[in-house]
Amino acid sequence: MKLWKKVLIGLVLGLILGLVLKEKVIYIKPFGDIFIRLIKMIIVPLIFFAIVSGISNTKNPKALGRVGIKSAVAYLLTTVFAIIIGLGVGTLFEPGSGTVLNFSTDALKEVPEASAIKILEIFLNIVPENAIDAMAQGTILQVVFFALFTGITLNSMDNRASKRLSDIFNLVSLMVFRMVHLIVQLSPVAACALTAWVVGTQGIVVLEKLLKLIGCAYLAFGIQYLVFGLIIYGWTRLSPLPFFKKSVEYQTLAFSTSSTKAALPTTIKVCENRLGVSSLSSSFVLPLGASINMDGIAIYISLCVLFFAQATGKVLGIADYGSIILLGTLGSIGGAGIPGGTIVMLPMVLGAVGLPIEGIALIAGIDRIVDMMRTTISITGDATVALCVDHSEGLLDKNKYYANI
Repeated sequence: MKLWKKVLIGLVLGLILGLVLKEKVIYIKPFGDIFIRLIKMIIVPLIFFAIVSGISNTKNPKALGRVGIKSAVAYLLTTVFAIIIGLGVGTLFEPGSGTVLNFSTDALKEVPEASAIKILEIFLNIVPENAIDAMAQGTILQVVFFALFTGITLNSMDNRASKRLSDIFNLVSLMVFRMVHLIVQLSPVAACALTAWVVGTQGIVVLEKLLKLIGCAYLAFGIQYLVFGLIIYGWTRLSPLPFFKKSVEYQTLAFSTSSTKAALPTTIKVCENRLGVSSLSSSFVLPLGASINMDGIAIYISLCVLFFAQATGKVLGIADYGSIILLGTLGSIGGAGIPGGTIVMLPMVLGAVGLPIEGIALIAGIDRIVDMMRTTISITGDATVALCVDHSEGLLDKNKYYANI
C-alpha cells in the first residue's frame, strides 16, 4: 500500500479516536510528538547538505543564479496573490460580521509597532551571527543562507580538494535522505495521533463560534489551490492533473502534521521521483520555499486582519490594505514553516492598521484546525514553483511527469 494511503487511513482513525476518547487523547499524542521531534532532528542536516550538494554539483554559476532569482520572484508573487485572495474572500463574505469585539484604548498601546526598522530586521536576521547556533536553534532561513554560502564557496575553489569535499557532501546527503526515508515510514502513526489530539482537544464548540472564518479560510485555500494549477499550465503548458494527483502523498503528511518542515523530505522525494523535477531544483528551490514561501499563512493573516476589523467596526482605507499586503508578505516569510506560525506573525500586521492583539486569543483555538490546510497550501506552492522553475531551465523530465497517471 502506498504511503499516502496509509497516512489517509491514519487521518480517519485519528478522527474516530478523537471523537471517542476526547480528552484522553493526551495519551496518544506523544506518538505524534516523537515523529515531529525526529523530523526536527533531521531537517537542518537535510536542508544544509541538500543545498550544498545541489550547488556543488552545478558548475554553471549563471544557471544557479537564474534559478535563485526565478524562485525568489515566483515565491513573492504567489504570496502577494495569496494575500489578495484572502482579502477578496474576506471582503466578500465578511467573516467578522455578527461578532462584536470591544477593547480598551490601552490595548492599542500594546500592539507591536510595524516600523521600518523592524522590517529591516527581518532581512538582517537572514545572515546568522553564528552558523552553528543557527543550526542548533533550527533557524531555517539562516541555515539556508549558510548552505548557499558554503556551496558557492566550494564551487569557487575549483581544485582536487574541493572535488573530494564535494563528494563527501554528496555521500552525507544520500545518508541523510535515507534517514528521512526511515522516519517518514512512521508518518501514518503520527497522522493518527496528531489528528486524534486535534479533534479530541478542540471538539466542535470552537468550530461553531468561528465557523464563518474557518469557512472563508478554506474557501480561499481552495481558490489558491486552483491558482497553482493555472500557474503550472500558464508557465509550462503542461496539464496540472498529474501534479495534483502525485502531490497527494506530501499533502496528506502536511495536513496531518501542520508543518512544512515535516512534509519537506517527502515533497523532495515526490518532486524528484514522480514529478520529474531535477535534483538541483528539488534540493535548492524546495528548501528555499519552506523558508520564505508561506502562501497559506499569507491568506490567513489577511483574513484574520479583516475579521478583527469587521468585528471591531474599524474601516480600513487604501493605505491599510497596502500595509496588509506588504507586511502580510513579510510576516508569512517570518512564519518559518512551523505549526502556529500565524499566531507569531499576526501581531505585527494588526499593529500596522491600528488593531489590538487581544483578539488573537479568540482565533488561537481554531488555529490548529486551519493550520492543517494552511500548511498543505504552502507546501503545494513550494512544489509548484520548483516544477515551473525546473521547466524554465529545461531540466524537467516530462516523461516522468506524465508517467503512471
